[in-house]
Amino acid sequence: MPIVYSLAYSAALRPEPDLTVSEWADRHRILDQASSSEAGKWRTDRTPYLREIMDSLSAQSPDDIIVFMKGAQIGATEAGNNWLGYVIHHAPGSMLYVMPTADSAKRASKQRIGPMLDSIPEVAAKISAPRARDSGNTLFQKDYAGGTLILTGSNSNVGLRSMPARYLFLDEASSYPSDVDGEGSPVQLAIRRTATFKRNRKVFMVSTPTLDGLCTIQEYFEQSDQRYFYVPCPHCSEFGTITWDRIRWHDNDPTTACLVCEHCGSEISESNKTNMLLAGEWRPTAGFLCHL
Repeated sequence: MPIVYSLAYSAALRPEPDLTVSEWADRHRILDQASSSEAGKWRTDRTPYLREIMDSLSAQSPDDIIVFMKGAQIGATEAGNNWLGYVIHHAPGSMLYVMPTADSAKRASKQRIGPMLDSIPEVAAKISAPRARDSGNTLFQKDYAGGTLILTGSNSNVGLRSMPARYLFLDEASSYPSDVDGEGSPVQLAIRRTATFKRNRKVFMVSTPTLDGLCTIQEYFEQSDQRYFYVPCPHCSEFGTITWDRIRWHDNDPTTACLVCEHCGSEISESNKTNMLLAGEWRPTAGFLCHL
């Protein structure tokens, strides 16, 4: 499955910090063993296809809707969490973070988001200290200088109507129900919370796709400029996408798997992957149709 993302543009965005989300992550983010097989300092060069996506979420970028349809376990949620840390530290505003269910939001808060925010001193210093009778720092709400983070499940109409939000993170959107208590799509309910901030909002929608034609992330991706990540062939230097139909192996042995260049037909081994990704680039393949 190719890695794909897309953009929609707002009319204007007020200039804020020059620091981009990827630069912020490279300076501040530490990955623990619970969130990564490679614990330690975050390096965007490990996942270079995430750089443009994260930087489109930066305050100075004109992009306001980023739709990321992707394969499993490629770092999309961690890119969104980098954005969250950046927002609290550099471009504060209220954020609504939507997971498929309230239970999954609770787990994410306990296992990933809370530990991540606590591990970055510059971010932790901006978040209200937890107190027994204070709701400013709980599993589902974290107040910080200049804004509030609300975590909710897509199956909660109350959570989706909780507050106006300048920032909206829709994680695993294709796992959301099609309707919430007769009020319509949870994606649309959440996006309505950004209406007050139409000129400087950011909406990040992430998901692996599900059934063709019945998939939320596919629906929004197809309304976009449909960017794909292109990488150069180490043999002929022509660019192409990494797709499952171009993967081959010999004698029914998956350990011999390689990528076949769509231009010259050469077999490309796994050892070339790092350099190919570093030289890769996102290329739009369609015009915009999305007006959220």
